[in-house]
Amino acid sequence: MSRILLFLNIIMAGVLLSLLLWSFKGDEPAYVGPEQTVRSINLNREFDFCGEKLPMDNFDVRERLDAELLKNVYFHSASILALKRANAIFPVVEPVLKETGVPDDLKYLAVAESNLSNAVSPAGAKGVWQFMRETAIQFGLEVNSEVDERYHLEKATRAACKYLKGQKEQLGSWTLAAAAYNGGPGRISGEMAKQRAQTFYDLNLAADETMRYPFRIVAIKEVMQHPESYEYHIEKDHLYQPLGNYTTVRVDGPIPNLADFAAQYGISYRMLKVYNPWLIDSKLTNKAGKVYEVKIAKR
Repeated sequence: MSRILLFLNIIMAGVLLSLLLWSFKGDEPAYVGPEQTVRSINLNREFDFCGEKLPMDNFDVRERLDAELLKNVYFHSASILALKRANAIFPVVEPVLKETGVPDDLKYLAVAESNLSNAVSPAGAKGVWQFMRETAIQFGLEVNSEVDERYHLEKATRAACKYLKGQKEQLGSWTLAAAAYNGGPGRISGEMAKQRAQTFYDLNLAADETMRYPFRIVAIKEVMQHPESYEYHIEKDHLYQPLGNYTTVRVDGPIPNLADFAAQYGISYRMLKVYNPWLIDSKLTNKAGKVYEVKIAKR
């Protein structure tokens, strides 16, 4: 009898365990795609930044690029977000790059800086192009308690182009200009002179972010130009859309309350901020009577 009871208890325990496991089974995923194959990356070809070829016959360059490619190819969330955001951001950035006469590849520097978001770094750099306050003001951006044009995509892009063009003229290459954007122009020029370096790839900056930076940009460019080669498949209707369908209102006086201003034009305070992230306070004092162009989303 005891053996029969033991047998029945084992069966009941098995049934209860099965029911418990079934209760933890979640819903089926909304989309099931092909599994991504994790593999090494072919480096036996040319890579370039702004038309400047990487010396791929140099084993040190190959290994450093390989490290950044692997990090970016398999950093899934950041790569997918960059691809989605690029559909909204690049149509604003690309015409400015072309108009100011800088290479189109510089848009990937913005991805390296902020992943195309209005990020704030621990050091205080802000916006898609991650300008520090002093540098932003130096290059013509307004930064105060009510207006921060580091968040104005068109104006910040123009400022970044001006900065990078100046560094290219001073240092001699776009690769070094990009390194200076990250590490500071004085440091790069000083290290170049001290180390008798001819190119960025001759520099030794120890375990330093700037040593990785140009490689990271090239890796980002590679993934974003050839996403399907790395098994990133994003449906067109999943891409983020540019901010369109708006009118522009010219403001040359104070706005005591931006929420009231938004309501006056039939939009929410949130939408006013989404279309104009450079308005960082709840009011615009504008004592100088400066003319601002404020985007108003159409209803």
